[in-house]
Amino acid sequence: MKIIDTLKNVWKITELKDRIVLTLGLLLVYRFGAQVVLPGIDASQLGGLQNTTDGGILGLLNAFTGGAFANASVFALGIMPYISASIVVQLMGIAIPYLQKLQKEGESGRKKINQITRWLTIAICLVQAPGYLVSLPSLGIPQSAFLLGTGGLFYFSSIVILVTGCIFAMWLGEKITDKGIGNGISLLIMVGIIATLPQSFLLNAASRTEGNGGFMLILIELVIWFLIILASVLLVMAVRKVQVQYARRTASGGYEKNVFGSRQFLPLKLNASGVMPIIFAQAIMFVPGLIGGSSWLKDTDAGQWMQANFSDIFGFWYNLVFALLIIVFTYFYTAITVPTNKMADDLKRSGGFIPGIRPGSETSEYLDKIMSQITLPGSIFLALIAIFPAFVVKLIGVQQGWALFFGGTSLLIMVGVAIDTMQQVNSYLLNKHYDGLMKSGKNRKAVAQ
Repeated sequence: MKIIDTLKNVWKITELKDRIVLTLGLLLVYRFGAQVVLPGIDASQLGGLQNTTDGGILGLLNAFTGGAFANASVFALGIMPYISASIVVQLMGIAIPYLQKLQKEGESGRKKINQITRWLTIAICLVQAPGYLVSLPSLGIPQSAFLLGTGGLFYFSSIVILVTGCIFAMWLGEKITDKGIGNGISLLIMVGIIATLPQSFLLNAASRTEGNGGFMLILIELVIWFLIILASVLLVMAVRKVQVQYARRTASGGYEKNVFGSRQFLPLKLNASGVMPIIFAQAIMFVPGLIGGSSWLKDTDAGQWMQANFSDIFGFWYNLVFALLIIVFTYFYTAITVPTNKMADDLKRSGGFIPGIRPGSETSEYLDKIMSQITLPGSIFLALIAIFPAFVVKLIGVQQGWALFFGGTSLLIMVGVAIDTMQQVNSYLLNKHYDGLMKSGKNRKAVAQ
């Protein structure tokens, strides 16, 4: 089979093989750490915490950490503090001149920004770790599970371990990026999400088989799941091709006056912001529930309404606001990450132009107009995929844990990371004259001979 031949070709390339083995080894270390319970906590009494995190917002957090959150693990905070720090630094780069200067300094500036991100990650961990430990009793862990009590020694040692666990996970991700294959941080999140997939599916399948027609319902769910995966792939890969023409150089190094130069395309992604709008919106959606549960609102009708409607991630009001925030953040994040001015300047410097559009400011305005036009359908499509889990829960009766894989951040991260990793493997294969994972045909080396 073609896929077997391709895998054999992957194994023939020593550098690629070593990178894949290293990546798998570091991911295995991360998964092992997710099962190591914090010292002083009885692992046999974590059933209450695991039941509490079966669905809702806590279930989402648990999915991102690969079950480490529900295991009270040394990796309970996962890699999310680093993601939060990266987002904060990226947003601060818009307003702080020092960070803007670092962004223009190339590799040295990137190293300084990474160092700032690491320190900010530690600061976020120092806030999240105590909050996690204090909330454990209310999340279902009985007092008898704390073998050494909940005194100062337990909190100090556990905070140190949780912060160290997050920093170690961050180090694993960076090592995978540098020495392995794919984006390390994204792979850690994806592996954590995938780790909870089999259990979620089996629990949902067990509940379906108890009634009549259970097998048919499971089959329907799998068909819907594959269709939504296909839709997510289309969203990630879709581009709007803008025709670009380059003037042909003369022997003296100048440009000919005619327009017989090479024609290429400038690909503008339908969803240039990736999953970041969902992550931003998800963070904002925690706020209404916290406000409703505050001491000055929790006893009022408004506070109770906010708690009831914004604590249920499959409810109508939660998903309506969630979808609107995703559309807004898609426009916002696209505006700050797609530099149409720089793209226009780069085209002008390289002798490129869009037919019928003057180089410079008019090209920038034209690209900006196209981005605005394609961002609207892209943002709506992204919002629909993000809230699709609510549809399968309400309309088909899918269990909440399994429903999280029908859309939202979990599915888009899995699809995006898988495509990115495949493209990197593909480039290695093509550079060594083999067919890539995304290309069919005969062995290119044999053809070359």
